[in-house]
Amino acid sequence: NMTRLGLNFSKYVNGVARKHKKVAKKMFSGYDIEFITNGAHSAFWTADSFSKLFEEYIPVWKEDPFSLRGVMNIPKKEVWEAHLEAKKMMIEKISELTNVVFDVDVFTIGFARRFVEYKRSDLMLYDVKKLKKIAKEKGNIQIVFSGKAHPDDLNGKDLLKKVVLEIREINKTDSNIKAVFVENYDMSLAKLLVSGCDVWLNNPRRPFEASGTSGMKAAMNGVLHFSTLDGWWLEGYIEGITGWGIGLHPGDPEFDKDESPDDEAEDFYFKLKNVVLPLFYGDKDKWKEMMKMCIAINSSFFNTHRVMHQY
Repeated sequence: NMTRLGLNFSKYVNGVARKHKKVAKKMFSGYDIEFITNGAHSAFWTADSFSKLFEEYIPVWKEDPFSLRGVMNIPKKEVWEAHLEAKKMMIEKISELTNVVFDVDVFTIGFARRFVEYKRSDLMLYDVKKLKKIAKEKGNIQIVFSGKAHPDDLNGKDLLKKVVLEIREINKTDSNIKAVFVENYDMSLAKLLVSGCDVWLNNPRRPFEASGTSGMKAAMNGVLHFSTLDGWWLEGYIEGITGWGIGLHPGDPEFDKDESPDDEAEDFYFKLKNVVLPLFYGDKDKWKEMMKMCIAINSSFFNTHRVMHQY
């Protein structure tokens, strides 16, 4: 057992998020386990448009990502323009790779990561009829999927196939939703997606997400996070400020049972319909303010500089 070997021969043991420490201590009782929450490398994962913007207003941001809280001094208009530039770059790449043409003005949600059962890549497609109804009533939706399954993970590969087939059906029948699966997921494609979407979706089954980092990368580009409350998001989540939670919240008495209920898709649809889409299409000023808060609060903390300091 390599985990036991590591635990027994290490002077210091840590999980990669506060919640991961709690779960690990349950799994391996008798060990002193701490936590250092993961971070992403700011200079790499920030889109060129945002990098230029930060250089102008926060010249030290690469050496000192903690200074990104200074984004609150940047005019909303310039933050939005940087986002649209990143979004256009993503749209151009998607068009080049798939021949699917997105509209820069349409709400775009992204989901890209390893396809494995607990990450529930198909949660957004749990009730496609409901999703179509929401798009018709509240505003058009563009969806980007990408990722890979491990060659030996049959369930993961089946899940990927299911998502691809569902996307094809959506595109055949619905004019309010346009969806795409981008193949050959790698770091260069990931960088375009985490900076070009309007919202980044993550819906793992609690408590299986040790940390997760794609949402941290998205936050560096002002892309709002929409996720079940697990991994790093438990620490970065402020409802309606840095993004939105899906499902039970820490204050709920059922939360500590460490189980994701089956109705989390319903909560996703409810918030998409009543909060997220009305905000995107009806109150861009508040949306831009949330983008700034997302960068100032989460990117100034969930970065590799802070991780290395803590180690």
